[in-house]
Amino acid sequence: MRTPPISVRLLSRIILIGIAISGFAPVPSVLSAGSDTKALLFTVAKRYEPLAWIRGADRFSSDAIIFLQDARGRHPLIPGFAVSADPTVSFDSKSVLFAGKQTTHDPWQIWEVGLTGGAARRITSCAGDCVRPLYLPDERFVYAKKIGGRFVIEAADLGQGKAVQLTHGSGNFLPTDVLRDGRILFEAAYPLGSNGMPELYTVYSDGSGVESYRCDHGKARHSGKQVASGDIIFISGSGLGRFTSARAQEVPILAPAGEYADDAAETSSGDWLLAWRPDAKSYFQVKRWKRGDGNLVSVLAEQSANVIQPTLVAERTVPKRHPSALHDWPNANLLCLNAYTSKYKFAAGSIHSVRLYTRDSTGTTKLLGAAPVERDGSFFVQVPTEQPLQIELLDNSGKTLKRQAGWFWMRRGEQRACIGCHAGPETAPENAVPMVLLRSTTPADMTGASAHTSSGGH
Repeated sequence: MRTPPISVRLLSRIILIGIAISGFAPVPSVLSAGSDTKALLFTVAKRYEPLAWIRGADRFSSDAIIFLQDARGRHPLIPGFAVSADPTVSFDSKSVLFAGKQTTHDPWQIWEVGLTGGAARRITSCAGDCVRPLYLPDERFVYAKKIGGRFVIEAADLGQGKAVQLTHGSGNFLPTDVLRDGRILFEAAYPLGSNGMPELYTVYSDGSGVESYRCDHGKARHSGKQVASGDIIFISGSGLGRFTSARAQEVPILAPAGEYADDAAETSSGDWLLAWRPDAKSYFQVKRWKRGDGNLVSVLAEQSANVIQPTLVAERTVPKRHPSALHDWPNANLLCLNAYTSKYKFAAGSIHSVRLYTRDSTGTTKLLGAAPVERDGSFFVQVPTEQPLQIELLDNSGKTLKRQAGWFWMRRGEQRACIGCHAGPETAPENAVPMVLLRSTTPADMTGASAHTSSGGH
């Protein structure tokens, strides 16, 4: 007698039960990735805390595994590894960078493996953890490295050349994407260098030009990714938000309710693959979402583990190369065009001088120096590099008008011009020569050589 066909519902349950691989829980089921998703990488982990990095902790449990789903089926990307996560595909889609451990007792290292097979090649030799790698142009990559219990961002050659530290200051930093214009999008606490909630920032691949992507700080924003339109989409609170070039503030995305985590992947048809769960008691699963639709379509799910970090195996446009403008100087120069150009309101003529502070290795704040501010709000200072910096504006009686809440840094030999004080990256400068340069083209020394109170600029 013929065996009756198994129902679709029962078959789905059987697939979800799966089989054990490398001692891990059942394999996730691929329900409906879509015809434009030919190959997909994803990470499976029993425990996943998207924001654990903000306190220097591990985001994954020690059973995390990267899987590859392609025409050959579903299998671990690196079968011989005890732990793997953070996959990112090369621009030509021929290789993958990932964070991995050969044994559970190893620190996280960055590895590269070809998608056509072969042994994984270790790229880093970190004493602490190295995680979250991303490809840069010219055979380089960027990643987060744990030093002294906190994550800093470094860039290096894939051939294991000298690494360059890109972030400086207290707090933790984690890269999330490499933008088409060559900047690195990263997440850190706001105010920058503090222990607050996560915010999105950018920095060039030589560590210069650090700034907030937008200045409308409020909700927690993290896991930013650039999509085909050029917009940045990210987790905003428990929902989704985006930055678009036409707007100086975050634009909310009306997506189905639930909790989102980690990066989004955009298919060739414009749909998004998102890590989502209905509530904090559930596991994350990968959903496909067509913008404007009220429903999420299941793609990857697992009964007793999180399915996260959906990563398409597809060619990508190589970002623009960033030619470094750093000079071989021991310090850096900062020109502020007009401190009155700000999200804060200052009465005309009220800003008299500026002070600069730094933090030492113990977290103690130290005054570096002071300089005059001209009537038009301009000042020109020379500052130390590769260390936290903080600006304070004073009136003519020495009273603080505004002191920066967070910290920034400048690279050795960097020359930077700011439009104002917290003016917003979308603000255009006035077409005028600042008065401070008409007075002198020599910057005031704020390197800490002689901390003093300035007599002011006017």
